[in-house]
This record gives sequence, structure tokens and C-alpha cells, in this order.
Amino acid sequence: MVTAAPYEPKKKQIVDHLAPTAVDKTFNSKATAGEEGMISVRDMDFNYGAKRALHHIQMEIPSKQVTAFIGPSGCGKSTLLRCFNRINDRIQGAHIASGQVIIKGKNIYDKDVDTTSLRRQVGMVFQKYNPFPKSIYENVVYGLRISGVKKKADLNDACEYALKSAALWDECKDRLKQNAFGLSGGQMQRLCIARAIAVKPDILLMDEPCSALDPIATLKVEELILQLKEQFTVVIVTHNMQQARRVADLTAFMYLGELIEFADTLTIFSNPQQLKTEEYIRGQFS
Repeated sequence: MVTAAPYEPKKKQIVDHLAPTAVDKTFNSKATAGEEGMISVRDMDFNYGAKRALHHIQMEIPSKQVTAFIGPSGCGKSTLLRCFNRINDRIQGAHIASGQVIIKGKNIYDKDVDTTSLRRQVGMVFQKYNPFPKSIYENVVYGLRISGVKKKADLNDACEYALKSAALWDECKDRLKQNAFGLSGGQMQRLCIARAIAVKPDILLMDEPCSALDPIATLKVEELILQLKEQFTVVIVTHNMQQARRVADLTAFMYLGELIEFADTLTIFSNPQQLKTEEYIRGQFS
């Protein structure tokens, strides 16, 4: 297994439209200085019941870049992604067997971590777009409302910010009160992205966000991902190797629950260091 050397991300000034909620401050206060990456996975094993799904995962994911997970079906890509916001906790018997996942200097599997707070810091966009049966506006501000934000001006500002960040404002600004199900598939996926980023997370996880979209909608989402990395750390699972080449700064190749190789995307696709990686990239996997 090969781990990536720490990267030095470019710093960009981000203007917050909303103050963090009290629960967000609780999670932020746990952070310590000096972490090597935005996400640091340290010798992690993960199980579904007695079955080992991930083996000795070791990686540093840098801030404000796009990291892609590639590999054949069932290799552990989505399981690893869901470890970063503990969505796997909802599956009976799923648990981290050993190791740590450090985000902002805090092991997110410590017993004192509030998972609701964590998931505000680590947003998630799923494979199948899943807007709520509400208006476009209420979809975007949903997370803020359940966090206790009531001021109309703050909700309005957050809605505009999120829709603009998701490249959806111009298409939706005159129909915010309309049901979200009236949008196209590509628009609904971008709406789900807007909903995830409205609460100003540090990290955005995307689990095959384009698999249900047509090529034109896929292109729009890929263009959006490249813009989002200016504000967020983006981690994406994809079966589309060309997509990984187009959007990712770093690429991790996984096989049978192991991290085989993790390096900058150019190296993975042009000069992989592991035979299994080369075989997969060339389509020689049996």
C-alpha cells in the first residue's frame, strides 16, 4: 500500500454568510492545530458485523482539493466515504474495528463526538438525488431550520448563497416557492448539493453523484465540483475513470477493501506504481 505525502493546499478567504450554530461550535472546539490533512485516516479497519470490509486504511486527504476513490464494485469505496461522516453507524453491526479517522484534529469515532454536529461539518450528496417533497427554498434551508436558524434574512441569504454556489440560482431564483420535484434530474442533484452546502460544511462527500444523470447534466455537475473545491474539501466516489481524471487532484485506487495506491491523479493514470492499479486503469482486471 502507498500513502500520499501531505499536500499544502492553497488558502482562500471565505466569507461566512451565517455564524456557526451552537452545536457546530461544540465540534469545532475539539479541533487542534497541526493536523496533516483535512481528513487523516490512521491504520483503520472497518467491519460489517464479523466481516472485515476495510483493511488498514492509511491516507491523508488535503483541504480544498478534490479526492476521487476508484476501483471495482464492492471494493470498499463507498464504505470508506461513509466512514467520514459516520453514516455507516446506521447499519446494524457496522463498526470501526481499529484505527482512527481524524478530522480537524479530532478522532470522529471518540465517544464524545456528536454525530449530528459532525454531519453538519461533513456534508453528503448521494448517488440518487433525493430532494424533499417541499419547495426549492425549503429544501435548501432545511438543515438551517433544524439547526435553529429562524431569522428570515439569514435564511434568504443562505438560500441565495447555496444556490449560487451550486450554479442553480439563475435557473431557480424566480421559482423558489415551487415544488423541487418540478426540476430536471440534473437540477435536482445540484439542489441536493445546494442543500448540503447551505450549512457551510468543511467537507463535501459525493457518492457517485453523476451515475443517474445524462451526459449534459454530468458535465454541469463536474464543472460545479471544480468550482466547489475553492470553498470545500471534496471527496468523490466514482466508477467513471474519465470523470476522476477530469475533476480529481488526487486519486485513490481500492481493491478488496484495501487502499492499493493513493497519489496525484496524473501519476495514478499515467505512471501508477502498483501492478494492480495499472491493470485496473488499462481495463485488464478479471
